[in-house]
Amino acid sequence: MPLRMRLGVEDVLRCRFAVSPLCQTHEALRMLRRPERHGYHRAWLRRMQAAVAGLDLARMWLFMPPRGGYTPDFLGAPPEVPSASFADELARMRSTDPAMAHTEMARSLACTPGATESPEGRRALADPARAVRELADLTERAWHALLAPHWSGVRALLEADIAYRSGRLAAGGWEALFADLHPDLAWTDHTLVHHTPHDYPAAQQADGRGVLMVPSVFVWPDVVSGFAAPWQPTVIYPARGVGTLWQDPAAGVTSALVRLVGRTRAAILADLDGPASTTALAARHSMAPSSVSAHLSVLRDAGLLTSRRHGHQVLYERLPLAVALLAAGPAAQG
Repeated sequence: MPLRMRLGVEDVLRCRFAVSPLCQTHEALRMLRRPERHGYHRAWLRRMQAAVAGLDLARMWLFMPPRGGYTPDFLGAPPEVPSASFADELARMRSTDPAMAHTEMARSLACTPGATESPEGRRALADPARAVRELADLTERAWHALLAPHWSGVRALLEADIAYRSGRLAAGGWEALFADLHPDLAWTDHTLVHHTPHDYPAAQQADGRGVLMVPSVFVWPDVVSGFAAPWQPTVIYPARGVGTLWQDPAAGVTSALVRLVGRTRAAILADLDGPASTTALAARHSMAPSSVSAHLSVLRDAGLLTSRRHGHQVLYERLPLAVALLAAGPAAQG
């Protein structure tokens, strides 16, 4: 049976979005273990090959069942603020109560035949406080090796997704939000339905805690939901635009557009498959934010882009004229 979560009025009022660097780190590690999920990230994996080889992930993967199953919630606890720093989230992970860690690790190990009786499984359960420290240390190394160098671009993509989802929610309510969030999610009669192969015998209640929505770069093609106390009910879903994250920014640039606006501005236009900030574009194009901002201003004044403010960011999107120009003529050559 699918997971059904009935949301009351208080739950709807307390639903929120958040970006979590800790969650992204652990989703990246889970993705590494499942080759079928590598699709959008092959360019990143090629760059990270040496960094991945330098990490001993066996202890972490012990608690990440390769074909589904439960991963301890303390590894990626729901963030308490909309945009927490990795340092703050890691400190929270390090403070995990050993008794709760023991319970969650035992539940996770039970998902993999033989894991509970393995030497590493017995060692973790015998001293959960030490296990938390070791997993936190490995998480910190993985963050600095795999994600920290790319975080500005990843964060910008996640924040752009939240801006889009917030607009959907404001325009059409929860039904509009879940209409294109993920095929396995649906909203009907004040109930969030997650179609999953796991059995849930009865509907669960959010009990006024609301639901936390966390976009992820690495969770595709899945959606992950968790509702166990004491954590806030959470849905981790694939962010929009993941397919563009590691692409060559110049891909799709036409020779006609290059002749009209120049190669750099053409590459920026081609990169805007979804809303993006100056910071995100600067990271993807290896340019100074001030230079990208100048190019964006020219493109906007020319009627090729529109901009809107979302929180502390200004997000840019292509207008129909830019779409037409991108489609005109053959692709530009090197």
